[in-house]
Amino acid sequence: MTMTPNPKKDRPSWFTRFWALVRYEMLWNIRKKKFILILALVFIIATIILVLPLALSVSSGVKIKANPDYAITFGGTGFVFLLFAIGTAVNTFSSEFETGSIVPLVTKPVSRTMIFLGKLFGTFIILIISYVILYGYITAASLIIYGHQNNLQYMPVIVLGSLLSTFIWVALLFAVGTISKNTIITVIAAIILFLAFFFAAPIIGEFSGPSPTLNYFPGTGASGNILGTNTTVSSGTDNIGLNIVDYALYPSANVTYYKINITAIRVGEPSIPTAGLVYTEPTSLVALRSVAVAAAYIAGLLVVAWVAFKRSQILE
Repeated sequence: MTMTPNPKKDRPSWFTRFWALVRYEMLWNIRKKKFILILALVFIIATIILVLPLALSVSSGVKIKANPDYAITFGGTGFVFLLFAIGTAVNTFSSEFETGSIVPLVTKPVSRTMIFLGKLFGTFIILIISYVILYGYITAASLIIYGHQNNLQYMPVIVLGSLLSTFIWVALLFAVGTISKNTIITVIAAIILFLAFFFAAPIIGEFSGPSPTLNYFPGTGASGNILGTNTTVSSGTDNIGLNIVDYALYPSANVTYYKINITAIRVGEPSIPTAGLVYTEPTSLVALRSVAVAAAYIAGLLVVAWVAFKRSQILE
């Protein structure tokens, strides 16, 4: 009696197929010259920031001051987050459509949802490895240049915060890429939005002070100070890790936001003159809001990207 093969029994498991997609995405990312160049650029930027004070100290003959909080406060910037996002996610979907490689991919025994999740998880792994290496390098350099460093137990929080901040731009690139199916349009859209948020904060801050509205857009948010300390806080999505660390270090403290008096600034003054208190809020709210806002952007944009990918028409 001839046995009829069972296609479901012969099909690889869900995890096997999913991990094959993740490996595909990771290897594709690692082999891209663009990713290597951007990774190198980020390390060059970090090196310049780290070494420049030391070089100035040597040239002037003035011994560099110890800074035990340098590593934990180094943090990231919106520009670095955008660079990492572009390096790993800018053509994750758009390039597949442009080159036609999406056709053989969707003919495999995998769903479009699995393809989407595989690309997303592959990007996540590449980014977290990159940030672990970057912040490990920054920590080691800080120990050498500035001496003993405090609160290094919170470095994993800084890494995860930077990852979350970066994923706002990753999700945006996914959404634009799946809708436009064009890499150039995807890059231009991301850069335009970044510049818009980058210039909006200082303009709004100059005319109206540190507006709470800034905290609900990607970027640095409003700038304030933790009451009773010399700690400066940027309450937006670019500083998620630092906001959580500030809450851990000062759980009962409040952040005060003052409007800067631009006309009263004088060269050589030890402090920046202010024109009055705008508002005050606890460090717990700053930390929770920055995480919640980032999560909302990421979830919303990823849903848009997933729906667009599911509904996209793929022709041979």
